[in-house]
Order: sequence, then C-alpha cells, then structure tokens
Amino acid sequence: MIPQKIALLTDSCADIAPELTEKYHIFVVPLRILCADGEYLDGVNIRGADIYQRLKAGELPQTSLPAAEEIAKLLTRVVEEGYDGVIAVMLSGGLSGTFNLLRLVAEECRGKLEVRAFDSVSGSLGLGMTVLQLAEDIRNGMGWEELTERRVPQLIRGSFPFFSVDTLEYLQKGGRIGKVTATAGMLLQIKPILTFAPDGQLTSVAKVRGRHQVIDKLVAMTVQRCGEHKRYNLAVANGGAPEEMAIVKEKLTAALPNYDHIWEGEIDGTLSVYIGDGVLGAAVQVLD
Repeated sequence: MIPQKIALLTDSCADIAPELTEKYHIFVVPLRILCADGEYLDGVNIRGADIYQRLKAGELPQTSLPAAEEIAKLLTRVVEEGYDGVIAVMLSGGLSGTFNLLRLVAEECRGKLEVRAFDSVSGSLGLGMTVLQLAEDIRNGMGWEELTERRVPQLIRGSFPFFSVDTLEYLQKGGRIGKVTATAGMLLQIKPILTFAPDGQLTSVAKVRGRHQVIDKLVAMTVQRCGEHKRYNLAVANGGAPEEMAIVKEKLTAALPNYDHIWEGEIDGTLSVYIGDGVLGAAVQVLD
C-alpha cells in the first residue's frame, strides 16, 4: 500500500522554530545533552543559551543519541494520529548515529507504518530547510513516491549551508579539530567558515580575519553556491547573535531577492556544545 497520510520526522538539530514545527505538525526527536547536573533533552528543557552559560563557566557538556524509547514513542504517536507513512530526515550520519538508530527502531513498526529514513548529510540550516520544503510539498499534494524517490534526494543534494564560528576552542575541546589549528586561529583572530563535507563531517571552506568580514563572506559564499539557479530557498541562523543575523538576512535577500521562502533558525543545544556562541549561518537550497 502506498501511504496516503504522510508525516514528517526530524531531530532537534534541524533548528526549526517551534511555531513552524507546530504549523506543519513536524515530529521532532530530541538529542540528549549530558551536563554536570544531569541529562537534558535538546530543545525541550535545554537550549543554546543554556549551553553558552555552561561553556563560559568552564563546563563542557557532552552530547548523546536520542533514547530508542523516545523514538519508538514518537513513531507510536504518528500511528495513533492516523498517519500511514513517515519521511524521516535526520542529522548527518558523519556527526551522529541518530539516523542509524532511527532506522533500527523503525524496523519494529513494519506493517503499521511505512518509514523512509534519509541522512541529510547536513545539520541545522541544511537539515531544517529540507524538512520545511517537504512540509510545503506535502501541503501542495505531492505524493509518497515522488517525495521519497525524487524530491528528498534532490533537496539534500541542493542544500548548501555555511556557518561562521567565533572561536575554535570548543571544536578543539570536543575533538573535532587539532589543538594547533585552534590556537593559531584564536591568536590571529581567524574566523573559519564551515560547511558539511560529502561525508557529512564539518569542514572549513574559508577563513577571514575579524568579525566584520564574516557577514560579507557568508553572503558571498551563499550567492556563489546559488549560481545561475532561478528557484531557491534561503535560510539564516544564529547562536547568540540575533542582531548580526538580521544583517546577514538583509544582505542575503538583497543579493538573492527571488527566493521562494526564507527561514530563520536558532542554533540548537547539541551543536552549541561544539561551536559555542557568536555563530552565524546562511544557506541556499536550489529548487530547479
């Protein structure tokens, strides 16, 4: 049977604003964050701002996969709400085992619910805008086969997020980059621009000196990735830098005014553990 009523599922690293998850009825699996005083659920009882405070106080929280029971509970809810198919787009398998865990738990739903899981090879903006565009597509009547066979892979391939981090300190502490790189970067006020490599790991694609150059570089790289495409979505995000995000948004929409949608996100707790605050992001998703 081809599913008729289709649900969308993702994880807390999609950074989709709560009003949008509500509007589109998107199911969200929270990752776990292990702190000195206990375990928290990302986006439920801990957010980016809480992580920044902990990092500044010298604490280094750890991140963990969602609990299998949480995923099972959510899939049961999907069935109870009358859905017969679910498209799950998850945080990059290069950063987390969330995608594989979801596939394992989904096996137990066979017969009750058709589940198609996708590795976004991305996180935050790239993941969030893919899920939001799919929500639009479902609203517009796109069917299961077209969504799963053509649309999801197209959106994953066509999404290009870029992030600037204000410090390399936490990436180094979390074992994501070497100590020498981090120290040199901090001494020289180097601000790296990161994106996702084909294997889903974070990789540095540019470096700028000083904070003021970051915004122009983010916009320039996003515009370059859009190229000659005529149809596209845009997204911007921040971690503790809302005023600067507003400038990114203004410059990006001036350079690429013909977008279908523009979405805003706030960097989640999980990613904040590794990148700290002062984070800015910009992304384009090509649709043609």
